[in-house]
This record gives sequence, structure tokens and C-alpha cells, in this order.
Amino acid sequence: MPAKLIKRYKRFLADIRFEDAPEDADPITIHCPNPGAMLGLAEPGMRVWLRHAKNPKAKLPYAWELTELENCLVGIDTGRPNPIAEAAIPEGLIPELAGYENIRREVKYGENSRIDLLLTDTRKPDCYVEIKNVHLEREGRAEFPDSKTARGAKHLVELANMVKAGHRAVMLYIVQRGDCSTFRLAEDIDPAYAAAYRAARTTGVETLCYQCAITMDGITLDRALPISID
Repeated sequence: MPAKLIKRYKRFLADIRFEDAPEDADPITIHCPNPGAMLGLAEPGMRVWLRHAKNPKAKLPYAWELTELENCLVGIDTGRPNPIAEAAIPEGLIPELAGYENIRREVKYGENSRIDLLLTDTRKPDCYVEIKNVHLEREGRAEFPDSKTARGAKHLVELANMVKAGHRAVMLYIVQRGDCSTFRLAEDIDPAYAAAYRAARTTGVETLCYQCAITMDGITLDRALPISID
């Protein structure tokens, strides 16, 4: 359902007005499933797309799903990339992660952490896959993160430890927009995350980045993006 954004606040809340509502109608408060800065995606007056809340007992009846820009739709729900990746891997849409017998979600590992996806096979080492949602674009490049993330840096340390223990570890960035040509780190936004990333890479943590195709019918994995990180 399309609506006009009035404002986003307290990270997880936003006020909207449906397009067919009069200008003096009371705003409707919706859930914003994104804790980041959402740079360029949450300006008052923007056209946004909502869905009904998944939980019938939810306090807010609608959740924010997409922001509409002039040239593309952008998925803002940070909970989407995990199921997108989980569905794409068995279909062979991420060739680098193909060939595993089992996929498990939210498996405990490391120091009080949970890995997004654990791929296992009796013929090869376990593969720990950490997934991050990417929605920031600058100068035609997808960038992560869009705000400081100590939690994200911790995940990189945990992945590095898995490599040291003899496993495979992959950092998978899922870009929920179709207007980017490459991927890089937003080092100016969070230099600590960039430092943790480079340290993890030296231990053997792998990096993958895939872009999504977004339409009103759904969000699907589309293609790999080149990674441009010094």
C-alpha cells in the first residue's frame, strides 16, 4: 500500500498518511523495521510502501517495506536478507555457497552470538555465513554500514575465530536496491567496522555481495556485485 512519509522517529516508528487521505487527516503510526540511519530513504514527503503487520497481535497494523525513489525501489526491512539468502542458496543462485547438504538458521556460536546461516556437509568444513542488509547508495556504489555498528564489528571477530578453528566463514552483503554497480565499505561512517573487516579478511574470512531485484511482486536475488575495498 502506498503512503506519504510524514516523519521517522525513535528508530522503529514512523508516521504516514495514505495517499487517498485528506491532508488534515490524522497521521498513522507504523513500524519501521530498520535500526540504521536510512540516509536518503526517510525524508518527509517520500513515497513509501507498507505491508500489513505479520503478527495479528502487533500493536501497529502496518510495517514499512519499501521506499520509492525516482529510479528504483529500496527495501528497508533488515529482516529480509536472511530469508532471501536462505531461499537462494539451495537454488544455486549463490554459486560460492552451493553444494552443502544442510542449512540451519540462528545457530549459537562464539561468545554469545548466533550465526545467520550455518551450512554443513559431511564432506567439507562447516561454513558460517553472516548476512548484512545494505540499503545505502552513494555515487552509484552500495555501501555498508550506514551508521556505526559495534555489533557488526563483533560479528567479524567471531567469523575470524571460526576460520582459525578450521571452518569456513563468509560475510554476505545483500543489497536491497537495484541502482548500484559496486560495493564498498562506508569507512567514513564507521572506521572501526572497516578496521574489523580488514582484520577478518587477513584471517581468511570471505566476502560476497549480491544485489536484489525489487518489484511489487517480491524481492529476489539478482546478481553479484563487484567488491571495491582496498
